[in-house]
Amino acid sequence: MGRLLIYAVMLLALLWAVSVRGEEEQQLSTKECESLGFNGLALCSDCNTFAEYVKDQELVSDCRRCCTEDSDDGMSKIIYSGAILEVCMRKLVFYPEIVGFIEEEKDKFPSVKVRYAFSSPPKLIMLDDDGEQKETIRIDNWRREHILQFLNGKVKQTSDS
Repeated sequence: MGRLLIYAVMLLALLWAVSVRGEEEQQLSTKECESLGFNGLALCSDCNTFAEYVKDQELVSDCRRCCTEDSDDGMSKIIYSGAILEVCMRKLVFYPEIVGFIEEEKDKFPSVKVRYAFSSPPKLIMLDDDGEQKETIRIDNWRREHILQFLNGKVKQTSDS
């Protein structure tokens, strides 16, 4: 009887581990993705590019759970003409990494503007050649180096400097 109980417990543990693993692979809802900061990285190839720049596996895993499969890998090569870093000035105190980027790194990106908007969570609004918004990415939990790496890979470098 004791052996049967041990086998039953082992089987339940194995089934639980498999179900937890399956949950990790499941897509998240749009609302869950937005709360994680992934409302603009829609294509899975963008997550692959993101993984090249950001070495935080948990962030990359969240990205992959929020992305849509794409058939043309060329989409990950999209380069934007500029970006707007939008944030609420009153909330900046809660985002020292973003403050550091704005104060010390932002000038390296002449096509990136800072816009202060009341109650706005920190986000990058990616712009096309016409200055139209094409993608919005929440950056609440990003470190300064993540912002730098992402902008270096996704924003056209100007040749005037």
